[in-house]
Amino acid sequence: MNTITTTNFNFPNQKSIYRGKVREVYNIEDKLLVMIATDRLSAFDVVMPKGIPYKGQILNQIATKFMHMTQDIVPNWLIVTPDPNVAIGHLCEPFKVEMVIRGYLSGHAAREYALGKRIICGVAMEEGLKENDKFGTPIITPTTKAENGSHDEDISREAILAKGIVSEEDYLVLEKYTRALYQRGTEIAASRGLILVDTKYEFGKTKDGVIVLIDEIHTPDSSRYFYAEGYQDRQDKGEEQKQLSKEFVRRWLIENGFQGKEGQQIPNMTDEYIESVSERYIELYENILGEKFVKADITNITERIEKSVCDFLNQ
Repeated sequence: MNTITTTNFNFPNQKSIYRGKVREVYNIEDKLLVMIATDRLSAFDVVMPKGIPYKGQILNQIATKFMHMTQDIVPNWLIVTPDPNVAIGHLCEPFKVEMVIRGYLSGHAAREYALGKRIICGVAMEEGLKENDKFGTPIITPTTKAENGSHDEDISREAILAKGIVSEEDYLVLEKYTRALYQRGTEIAASRGLILVDTKYEFGKTKDGVIVLIDEIHTPDSSRYFYAEGYQDRQDKGEEQKQLSKEFVRRWLIENGFQGKEGQQIPNMTDEYIESVSERYIELYENILGEKFVKADITNITERIEKSVCDFLNQ
């Protein structure tokens, strides 16, 4: 199936390109950013060799809808979504931290907890928890924003301030926005029969010095969801939770001997497996947004994106 895994556009007044793990960002005249969500799949900070059909469209459309659903509480960078895979917004200077917030002991936090650690990113975790238990209060566990090819690293609030990565004044705003967004995301998830387990947010500053939400929000790549129905019953029985997130890919990779560590080979993803991942992402979309996913025309994605962006920029 057709996928878009890399781009090489030359848009009007283009100045530079930044290639992230999944998104490619074009700087237009130091004023606008054109963010293209590719179909690349990243896990353990490693990009997999094959793209996932419709994944970019799914991520872009979920993020766009959540930007609109949260703009009353936190300003964001978005101006327009001219194409299913594209978001265009204000140029911002990104903060060099990702704000991770966790309502439950899952994923990375659970793996650390299982090793006997009770402090993560300078934040204490309660004793006596088991995997996927709810924290008394959601905890913020920031990570550094890694350069391409390297891993994000856990970092404490104290270290962020001591190293001058973010000023204290700005960091207080980031924390406030992170908690407000997580609260709103939790409410929206509950209305869809889901639990927003944990998520991450990225922020930047506009040229006017305004702190805004950037990148993605509440997508299955940046967030973990559980089905609310049966959650407590599964916890009581010590069963795995039914979840909606990219965790199913991570689990498959771990089972096949890959965790992004040096010397490990990425296991072969068959066409059937790729198709199953695409179907899971569509399921995620429909559950998270509570609406049917409409597949865009992928006959020639590159031409479609180029025309959509150029039409907007030439207005």
